[in-house]
Amino acid sequence: MSEPLTLIATSTFGLEAVVARELKQLGYEDQTVENGRVMFQGDKEAICRCNLWLRSADRILICLGEFTALDFDDLFDETRDLEWERWLPPSARFPVRATAVRSKINSAKNSQKMVKKAIAERMKDHYIKDWFPEDGPLYSVSVSILKDRATLCIDTTGPGLHKRGYRKLTAGAQLKETLAAGLIQLSYWNNERALVDPCCGSGTIPIEAALIGTNTAPGLNRSFVAEEWHKIPAELWEQAREEARDLQDLDALSFRLQGYDIDPGMIRMARYHAREAGVDALVHFQDQPLAEFSTPRKYGCIITNPPYGERLGEKEEAEVIYRQMKEVFAPLDTWSIYVLTSHPGFERIFDRKARRRKLYNGRIECTYYQFPGPPPPRKRSPWDDATNADSESTSEAETDAPADDKTDSAE
Repeated sequence: MSEPLTLIATSTFGLEAVVARELKQLGYEDQTVENGRVMFQGDKEAICRCNLWLRSADRILICLGEFTALDFDDLFDETRDLEWERWLPPSARFPVRATAVRSKINSAKNSQKMVKKAIAERMKDHYIKDWFPEDGPLYSVSVSILKDRATLCIDTTGPGLHKRGYRKLTAGAQLKETLAAGLIQLSYWNNERALVDPCCGSGTIPIEAALIGTNTAPGLNRSFVAEEWHKIPAELWEQAREEARDLQDLDALSFRLQGYDIDPGMIRMARYHAREAGVDALVHFQDQPLAEFSTPRKYGCIITNPPYGERLGEKEEAEVIYRQMKEVFAPLDTWSIYVLTSHPGFERIFDRKARRRKLYNGRIECTYYQFPGPPPPRKRSPWDDATNADSESTSEAETDAPADDKTDSAE
């Protein structure tokens, strides 16, 4: 492991535990989970691997330092004492963005100015220069002040991790790819079960499920801002991508995933996105009203993000969809059903008690309603087949034994 780093994976509220689990699967066990972020220990290789692999995180930050800042003097002095030259070259562009919540320092704008000035002063002392052109690689600095505790970081991601690169067409109220991946990882679905989204819109949930089911790194086909940094060798990025390509398994899915929507235009968009993601052979999209949905499969998962009815006049339309869900899903008593919505009356309309989890779709507070069904029967293993075959052959030998042998045995 190269030089140790304190890293932060940010996330939408409610998905922190999912991000923590993803980090552990990548081998990063030393972590602290807080609201909206998971702080963990890694190295330069971890920056590459986590940007490529994390499905539900928003971005990966390098934490330069944390300290108490009761006033702007504290903020300036502590910021100047950090080793900014460890990352920033003389040509670095380093815009600063700040937030301040429940702290004595309550001006984000003035915090940005103070941190920018402190970094510049530190760099002047280190590089023996009075002026910096800021015409080189981008090092976006974030300042978060919460309850007088300041955290200063550099963003390694650039455009958020939800920007996988496949969703090039836009439509209203689209679900972020990171949240879609989180919904799937909070469900009972795996690559041996059927998955259906009957209100799939532009196809994000089935596409993200295809990426998960084939162990495809979601960031494999995009670039990251830290790839321009001289401190992270290009070989590390290439090694991480090579590892991701080696671990991909496009034949891992047992069932073709399904997405339906009443709007043919959305289905065309979903198919386009699936092609861009390289999973079009794994997902079936079709324009179909919710009321016509049925399936012969006994087990599977429905994961969907139906309309919420947030806007005036749309609430009644959303409630019609929820009543249709109640009727259409009623026969699927062995399926697991998962619905994300902000509508406060969904559980009452659906008429079933759910496990509930609070999540945010953008700035909209939602509830993830979970109706888990029974697990499918366990698949027979080669050991089961072998022992059953041995048992059957023994039974047949006893049945075929001569009658007087049985008599002798009885005597």
